[in-house]
Amino acid sequence: METQNLIESFTDFAKQKNIDRPTMMKVLQEVFRTVIKKKYNDDTNFDIIINIDKGDLEIWRFREIVDDEWAEDSFDYDENKHVALSIAKKIEKDFEIGEELSEELKIDDFGRRAVILAKQTLLQKIKDLEKEVLYLKYKELIGEIVTAEVYQVLSKEVLLVDADGNELSIPKSEQIPKDRFRKGENCKAVIHKVEMNTGNPKITLSRTSPVFLERLFEQEIPEVADGLIAVKKVVREPGERAKVAVESYDDRVDPVGACVGMKGSRIHGIVRELEQENIDVINYTENIDLFITRSLSPAKVSSIKLDNVKKRASVFMKPEQVSLAIGKAGLNIKLASKLVGYEIDVYREISHEISEEDVDLEEFSDEIDHWVIDELKKIGLDTAKSVIAVGKEDLVRRTELEEETVNEVLSILKSEFE
Repeated sequence: METQNLIESFTDFAKQKNIDRPTMMKVLQEVFRTVIKKKYNDDTNFDIIINIDKGDLEIWRFREIVDDEWAEDSFDYDENKHVALSIAKKIEKDFEIGEELSEELKIDDFGRRAVILAKQTLLQKIKDLEKEVLYLKYKELIGEIVTAEVYQVLSKEVLLVDADGNELSIPKSEQIPKDRFRKGENCKAVIHKVEMNTGNPKITLSRTSPVFLERLFEQEIPEVADGLIAVKKVVREPGERAKVAVESYDDRVDPVGACVGMKGSRIHGIVRELEQENIDVINYTENIDLFITRSLSPAKVSSIKLDNVKKRASVFMKPEQVSLAIGKAGLNIKLASKLVGYEIDVYREISHEISEEDVDLEEFSDEIDHWVIDELKKIGLDTAKSVIAVGKEDLVRRTELEEETVNEVLSILKSEFE
């Protein structure tokens, strides 16, 4: 009866976890073969028949009938695999040497400890199956959004539980810097990575992945979910700024307008989810010049020179547009470069007319070495204000000048206008 309960309880569990019938049979076979091996050291001459639907178990042992004298004297005699003719005849008189004796054994014949062993082995198999089912389930869901409840906030990670009570993790590196988690609140993230760690599935979520932003577009914007608009590429500086290139497959649908919505109504929910991350939605095009122009928005581009071999773009614009193109801490140009796949260099258009309020760099030749002035002119900067507008970080990146030299130059130029 205990065996029947054992089989039935395992079968119920397996059905709940959608474990297929062959796997169920394999697990039960392994459990009862473990019991047989424990008692007889070998299970090769045993057959196990299990009826999952009824919870029935049959264990059959097969032994070769041998001569009594051989059974008595031979070192090769194995009680588990051989049986003396005289013993076999007590079961059936017609048995002869060389024939096979089949006997059905009951699980109770193995003793109380065997039943306990079967239970323990089955419990371990269930645990292993649960881990495997969980691993395979989430492995197939990599790149999909999941909503889970926060149950513990640690210094290096946040632990969450899904609807089935499974543990998920968002490491610090996958959290948006502005994220603040509270126990009991729901959190959205994308399934980033699934690994087996010392036999246990480790499910890692991410809120910084570009895929997370792409999935949010699919959730919040019907045209993206329906396939009318495709998200071609996403680049992010989590919590600060993102650029999303979109393309419409229907000429009647404006992809940027559909994604942003009236007065930003559609994208507002995404921005809020990403802790006020500023999102630029850009109309994708295969025309690389136009794509670069759009990617540098809100700056206005005058002209572009491409080096398709080195994947570099020299972008020329009016002085007042340079700082817009570069953006705060160089973020706009950095994301634009990632989006289009070209290293973008922004140059100020050389003008022969200098504002009365500006000063030609040559006027500073007594304070700044001429080779430094030449280095600045190489990138289209020939006035004091044009150099100041570009800023230290971009000057270091675009020229051969050391940071110390750049600081000194900026100090000299700025003092002119103070």
